[in-house]
Amino acid sequence: MFENRLLKNYKHRIKQAKRQNISCWRLYDHDLPEFPVCVEIYEDYIYIAEYNRRHSLSDEEHETWLSETKKCITNITSLPIENMYLRVRKRMDHKEEQYEKEEALPISKIITVNENGLQFKVNLTDYLDSGLFLDHRITRQMVQAESKDTEFLNLFSYTSSFSVYAAAAGAKTVTSVDLSKTYLAWSEDNFALNKLNNKLAYQFIHADVKQYLKTLPANKYDLVLMDPPTFSNSKRMKDVLDIQRDHVELINDVLRSMKPGGILYFSTNFSHFKIDAESIHTKLIKDITKATTPFDFDGRLKRACFKLQKPV
Repeated sequence: MFENRLLKNYKHRIKQAKRQNISCWRLYDHDLPEFPVCVEIYEDYIYIAEYNRRHSLSDEEHETWLSETKKCITNITSLPIENMYLRVRKRMDHKEEQYEKEEALPISKIITVNENGLQFKVNLTDYLDSGLFLDHRITRQMVQAESKDTEFLNLFSYTSSFSVYAAAAGAKTVTSVDLSKTYLAWSEDNFALNKLNNKLAYQFIHADVKQYLKTLPANKYDLVLMDPPTFSNSKRMKDVLDIQRDHVELINDVLRSMKPGGILYFSTNFSHFKIDAESIHTKLIKDITKATTPFDFDGRLKRACFKLQKPV
């Protein structure tokens, strides 16, 4: 059953991936209840995330199940089992749909992949996510198309793939802001991979975005990308972040920092998110979720995306 679904997905998606010259894409994501895994292809490697759930299998039975699952994947993709890396996604206690990683594997596997002529560092072992969100492939291209000669701001920048796209497209300045020093260092690695070395134009800011926005001057940025977590209560933050509760404040603070006519791309993974359009200081709000959904996420996308413009 699993192999049949994989084969169906693979035949359909490999054609589109080749047509679009894409080498990193999602093959499967919990399509069948009996197989709660996500399978992503990163060129010659496969990342498997198993969603932790209650089951009646013994440890030995689970290992057998996992081994057979890997065999199905290698049969369909022709990629060897030794090129597969597994993480277990364990649901966290708070109400939002977030996951925490299991313990890291003893040996790290870090590769470099290509997307639209740009290079990105991908870690298949040490973190819950690989470092490149495949569902934002189209959104990155949209940002790229808007970036030339702009002052670009990337909030909750993670590994700054959007920033790389903006810098490569000719943005005048690129500022990436994140609370994690690890991800900011990773961001700098991504810039170095693409020979983007202008330290005056490219800044990496270690800060709590919610507080950082209060310090920004008005009318500074032309283009902003904001992709916050659903929920965060990091000890490094002054306050708890709840995106449903806080999105209006965040968006309005961003709009204040933008030039008239400036564009904000706002994304969230909160599956029950409702945008409070009435409280946001612009009526120019467009839901671009469907337009930014890649072929390998069609029907299974778990995020929303909006394009907002500051009134002129």
